[in-house]
Amino acid sequence: MAWAVVEGGGSAVAVGADAQITDLTADDHACLTFGEPEDLSDLTAAFVRDGLACGLKVVWVSDSAPQRATVELARRGLAVDAALAAGQLIAAECEGRLLSGQEFDAGRAMDWLTSQMAACQREGFPGLRVAVDMSWALRPVTGVEQLPDFEQGIAAALAGHAVSVLCQYDREGFDPVTLATVSALHTRSVAAATYYADAMLRICRQYAPPGIRLAGEIDYQHAEQLALALTEAIRFEGDITVNMTALAFIDGRCARMIMDAARGLGADRAVALQCHPGIAATFELLGAGEMTGVSVVSRHDR
Repeated sequence: MAWAVVEGGGSAVAVGADAQITDLTADDHACLTFGEPEDLSDLTAAFVRDGLACGLKVVWVSDSAPQRATVELARRGLAVDAALAAGQLIAAECEGRLLSGQEFDAGRAMDWLTSQMAACQREGFPGLRVAVDMSWALRPVTGVEQLPDFEQGIAAALAGHAVSVLCQYDREGFDPVTLATVSALHTRSVAAATYYADAMLRICRQYAPPGIRLAGEIDYQHAEQLALALTEAIRFEGDITVNMTALAFIDGRCARMIMDAARGLGADRAVALQCHPGIAATFELLGAGEMTGVSVVSRHDR
């Protein structure tokens, strides 16, 4: 079960998301709802990464410049240049694909999607993944009322094909009625796993690279939620990243908890602590720089 946050609640509650981004497979038509740009970039990067790893062709249609999308992917460790050069990855903007100027036409958008499916087959890829940022629909676009028709068309087009589509909706921008309408037209619902959130702190799972992300200020009062996030991160195989680049304060108890988690990993697993210099100094004082397999990466180093 994925989690999203209830405003002001200071906790995480289920909102109906039935899958993690890493669970998606061929012919899934998934609805990703996100609350902040970092979530969008993180979950999309995982969707792209897993598709490339399986040899699939991957297309990300973003509502911003394609160069920004590729920078976000590269920042998370993806071999973007090689995938672009091989034609396995395409980063595109919605103009000319979903939109023509300020006009949306569901039929024309479906023509573009089916052309991508045909091109993928001609090029010999075993399948296709398409991520589509729907934020264009928040602008004054003619024909936006056809959005449900587009979603229904996607569902029909995917049947029997090794193609998955991830439709991305901003929870802060789209109204609840629209979100409920479009969500019902998808086969899967996806959201970031959030362990805690209030006005001062957010603890959530990070998908690319795998680990957890902390933002705001954290102290002993939230040690239990931090412990849960670390425990779940450790359960998965591979290296772990603790992203604290948006963290302004961490007390000694929580810093030691992160250190203890790193110390308990096997010798074949590494931990990267990403943070700004002030937080990095705390971990250096605790001996992080002397621990095998642990790296402290300050913002100035990135």
